[in-house]
Amino acid sequence: MIGTLVNTAAVIAGGSLGMLLKKNMPERMTSIYFQAIGLFTLAIGISMVWELNHILIVVGSLALGSITGELLNLEKQTDRLSEMLRKKLRIGSDRFTEGLVTAFLLFCVGSMTIVGAIQEGTGVSSDLLLTKSLMDFFSALLLASALGIGVVFAAIPLLLFQGSITLLSMYASRFFTPDIIHGLTNTGGILLLGLAINILEIKRLRIMNMLPALLIVVILIWIVV
Repeated sequence: MIGTLVNTAAVIAGGSLGMLLKKNMPERMTSIYFQAIGLFTLAIGISMVWELNHILIVVGSLALGSITGELLNLEKQTDRLSEMLRKKLRIGSDRFTEGLVTAFLLFCVGSMTIVGAIQEGTGVSSDLLLTKSLMDFFSALLLASALGIGVVFAAIPLLLFQGSITLLSMYASRFFTPDIIHGLTNTGGILLLGLAINILEIKRLRIMNMLPALLIVVILIWIVV
């Protein structure tokens, strides 16, 4: 779990430093940072869907996942939970939820998260997660400077999500086949493209309601492929 713990600490450290920079950053600088983050997210999303395999499964997963998330109204539930947390901790940021969700998606749906956690869980190496930690440190710094303290709190779901994959892979490493990893990467990349559209304020997409697609794509590939 050393890689996941270091990754969590890197997000907290980077986000905290970004918060310090935000206090002395003029509005126009925050705005250009925000645009840069949107383009950065767009580039990551494109790289993750560049080689799109099992197209029908990915499309089906996105459709079923979106319908499931909409029925459960995950975005509204997340807003409620984060708002309750914000009030409980007396956090003044009005972009707390946006920072939390954006950071979670950016840090957790990439192939480095899945492959790195599996490698660590199976005892191969923690190198990939340690490399990811360095990348996430700078991403958290930029995100927090634009979106605030919600980015720092994204370290909690990161620890739970990435840590769960690591622990699961200790006992079921054979389950995470290359096809499943690729399917997760493709689906996650599409969600990141949607997230980039939100960040760039092109159109508001309910990305949180699409998250069940990540679970459904794993199930479909496991059954069909």
